[in-house]
Amino acid sequence: MSQTIRCNLVFYLALLWCWAGSAGNSVSAADAKPAWQLEWDKTVKAAEDEGEVVLYVTGAFEPVFREAFQKRYPRIKVTLAVGRGPDLSQRIMSERRAEKFAVDLYIGGNISPITVFHKAKILEPVKNLLALPEVLDTSAWYESKHHYDDGENRYIFVFEGTPRSGEITYNTKLVNPAEIKSYWDLLNPKWKGKIVSTDPFQSGPISAAQMFYYKHPELGPEFIRRLHSDTDITILRSNEQMLDWLSAGKYAFGIGARSVDDAILQGLPLNQFFPGSLKEGSSVTAYNGTLSYFNRAPHPNAAKVAANWLLSREGQTAWLDYNHKSGGLYDSLREDISKDKVSAVARRVKGAKFLWLNPAWIEELDAIRDIIKKGLASGGKGK
Repeated sequence: MSQTIRCNLVFYLALLWCWAGSAGNSVSAADAKPAWQLEWDKTVKAAEDEGEVVLYVTGAFEPVFREAFQKRYPRIKVTLAVGRGPDLSQRIMSERRAEKFAVDLYIGGNISPITVFHKAKILEPVKNLLALPEVLDTSAWYESKHHYDDGENRYIFVFEGTPRSGEITYNTKLVNPAEIKSYWDLLNPKWKGKIVSTDPFQSGPISAAQMFYYKHPELGPEFIRRLHSDTDITILRSNEQMLDWLSAGKYAFGIGARSVDDAILQGLPLNQFFPGSLKEGSSVTAYNGTLSYFNRAPHPNAAKVAANWLLSREGQTAWLDYNHKSGGLYDSLREDISKDKVSAVARRVKGAKFLWLNPAWIEELDAIRDIIKKGLASGGKGK
């Protein structure tokens, strides 16, 4: 065989080998797509075919889904019912009694899911929705686990873990926070007649404070009793009046106030204790960050996409970004995202003591309130 023919043969064989290798690499690249991604792509396509997801949410989540999620998934129409937890739960139960199954997910606080939806057995396990590796990876979450509010750890997913230091608001002109190192310091005679509380017999932020005091091994029933018997505490039902009196300096401390973040943003001389500033630590619970998935949901694939997006780094970051506009008073349980936009008063601090509030403790509120009633009576302020 001549040298020329031999060279041409080698050239064509090399060319054929390169072509085959290139084609093989293309097939390998397609085959290399992970199984979860292939399944996720199918889910997104099915969600787009459904065309809609129906979410019942508290107000903080309206812009998160109407803007951020809708931009991310423009082919899935977002239909929202926005309101307070009690109103939304009543609406859902009325719809179901009428055999109307309109809602896919509820996203909001932790009371309605545990006391209404879970009790009525109308929820599906949230675990069935979780698909994205970054959502399933528990190492990315607080305490390296997924948190649930229900005893079965299946139905009410908790993605928020916000610390609160006894739901105590103080007047910054009257109180030097550095002088308050323990909750017991509120019982100092110096503050007698200077503490106001929302009605301790009504539900609200005050309930979280009561459970924290009651269950904390360094506080307990004795602290609750003395707080209501020894301090000449004033009980008030109007939150607006409480904030007015605190701001004006009529009282130094207020327990259980709502909308404190709004008052602070308005420049009123109010603040709350930072996590870790009191030696007994702070409570941690979800004030406005749980997710529930309903049985007979009309758009199961779209619900799956919405749930995974919300719990992803992108979704949790978007949620914190929107919260920042109203004070940043909630903290995500994801530990692998920036918390720069979470207010210092609401951010979990590494090394601080935290007591996770178990929703089952709600059942003990009657016993707690009985202690409060007796404390008020012994202090001359019987209800």
